[in-house]
Amino acid sequence: MKTLNFDALEPGDTLPPLALAPINRTTLALFAGASNDHNPMHIDLDFAQRGGMPDVFAHGMLSMAYLGRLLTQWVDQRKVRQFNARFAGITHLGHAITCTGEVIEKFEAGGEERVKVEIRTTNQDGEVKILGDAVIAR
Repeated sequence: MKTLNFDALEPGDTLPPLALAPINRTTLALFAGASNDHNPMHIDLDFAQRGGMPDVFAHGMLSMAYLGRLLTQWVDQRKVRQFNARFAGITHLGHAITCTGEVIEKFEAGGEERVKVEIRTTNQDGEVKILGDAVIAR
């Protein structure tokens, strides 16, 4: 995490991107254990195929956790006031996810100076997988 110069922030400024290794079965198994989310669509090939999928795929909350890492490499987690996400696509095995963010608004609320950032995950082909936003306090 770097020291954030809040006064210098302006709409259009970008967060340092977070590039992650391609999703693999080990990542999914480890996340399932850590999150206690053992949905077979994410860890059982046969189950996923019976459900019409070509293979298992990443938990949506894994990608949201990656977005949380994007934010907390930028600011201390105590500064995060709001964090929202909308799932826009499936993250398949082999997808290399990059998390990005952009400041879209600077405002005051609750006696604090804050910024709103738009955040997203994309795969190596530029396909958006999650869209979201967060509010960060000074």
